Amino acid sequence: MLTRNTLKIMNKNLMFVALMALAVSCSNSTDKKSELSKLKKQHDELAVQIRALESELSTTGEVMGKNLVNVVITEAKQVEFNHYIEVQGKVDGEDNIAVSAQMPGTITAVFVKEGQSVRKGQVLAQIDNNVMQQQLSNMEQQLEFVTNLYNKQKTLWDQKIGSEVQFLTAKNNKESLEKNLAALKDQIEMTRIKSPINGSVEEINLKVGQMASPGLPAVRVVNFNTVKVVAEMAEAYSSKIAPGNNVVIYFPDYKSEVASEISFTSKYINPVNRTFLTEVKLSPGEIEYRANMIAVVKINDYQNTSAFTVPITLIRDSPKGNFIYVARQEGGNMVARRLPVTIGSTYNGLAEILTGINAGEKIITTGFNNLIEGQLILAN
Repeated sequence: MLTRNTLKIMNKNLMFVALMALAVSCSNSTDKKSELSKLKKQHDELAVQIRALESELSTTGEVMGKNLVNVVITEAKQVEFNHYIEVQGKVDGEDNIAVSAQMPGTITAVFVKEGQSVRKGQVLAQIDNNVMQQQLSNMEQQLEFVTNLYNKQKTLWDQKIGSEVQFLTAKNNKESLEKNLAALKDQIEMTRIKSPINGSVEEINLKVGQMASPGLPAVRVVNFNTVKVVAEMAEAYSSKIAPGNNVVIYFPDYKSEVASEISFTSKYINPVNRTFLTEVKLSPGEIEYRANMIAVVKINDYQNTSAFTVPITLIRDSPKGNFIYVARQEGGNMVARRLPVTIGSTYNGLAEILTGINAGEKIITTGFNNLIEGQLILAN
């Protein structure tokens, strides 16, 4: 039978064993953490060494590995390179006129409809002129009366009867009334809104009963026998754009292009937006031109008929300048080499190469992103 002293001794032993186990466990945990820290440090040191060796091999032109990289190559050929200045313009007729009233008044009739063809001088709308018509009638009666008096006075004067004053007074009254009558007829004509050109009615801003005023567009008449594209060019292009420059007009609505040349450039620069006007005349074609249709004007300001070009995405930067990757045959292997190049103009994703490329050079166009100098490649 166990005594009380024996139990105390056993409890003390158990506690001692537990404390020893805990100490061993803590010691093992500390050792593992220390070992992990040491391995991480070694890993970092190895990574630094690897990067240093890779950099050294790259600069000395050594082949980095035996794994082949699949690439696509294109043989360099001389082609025509064109650079264009692009700006948005709009289609307009050679004659595009917003006709307005010559005098204020109420519209009493509109004689045309939109889309209707009209001739020069045709009456488009009428302004109320009833009062003037009445004045015209009264003045014509007065003129008839003074004309009769003048004729009688003239007959008497020819017969040396009556005074010269009576004859001259009758003559003056007649001539004065004739002038007033002519002026009134001109005013009545001004109440008729007429077309100044042959063309078609494209817009009517009048209705019967509305007031017409000088300066306010009443009817738009357009003559599309001759069509032009009008564009505003930035002042910076003043030295590059002149009549005769070749242009390509692109119509987004039709997805079609028309070749032409600049017919007019303004000598006036708008002080508000610092632009000058440029016009391109178009010949009749398959496209149905409409006033204010959007047109992209592409002005050819530079051309090289024998240029080497590459996509801009192929060009890489380095501290020593721009370069592209080309494929070279060396010792039975195909390797990638950096080829320094000088870039000229760029347009539409292509870059003109001024120096660096020779005819027949094998330019790497696909698979170049991860290449390094001297990398073994498999060219397709």
